[in-house]
Amino acid sequence: MPQVIALVDDLLFLSRIREAGRAAGIEVRAVRSAADLLDAARQQGRLVLVDADSERLPWKAAIAALRAEPRVGALPVIAFVSHVRADHAEAARAAGASRVVARSAFVKELPELVATAERPIDTTP
Repeated sequence: MPQVIALVDDLLFLSRIREAGRAAGIEVRAVRSAADLLDAARQQGRLVLVDADSERLPWKAAIAALRAEPRVGALPVIAFVSHVRADHAEAARAAGASRVVARSAFVKELPELVATAERPIDTTP
């Protein structure tokens, strides 16, 4: 089953992501480290969602590690961040996020974002 991988420690957002996954029939796998993210990505990962506001999760290192992995480095990474955290938004872009969105936009777009995980992504180098 295709997976959405969520590097998120905010339980409210994780709950919203899981609900969107259930509605789309897509598994959501929560991870807390770069190693777990890479493992999940190798197992039918289709989309990575990252809470770039988190001060506890190694999100910069996790995005960079994903981008350095040939088999899964092309997976889309959507980072969401508070609109007042321009420094985190820039850091997410620099680490390799495909897209950085404000938390409010992320909530609005979440069902559509998760639904994109149904489509296969070519991750061959």
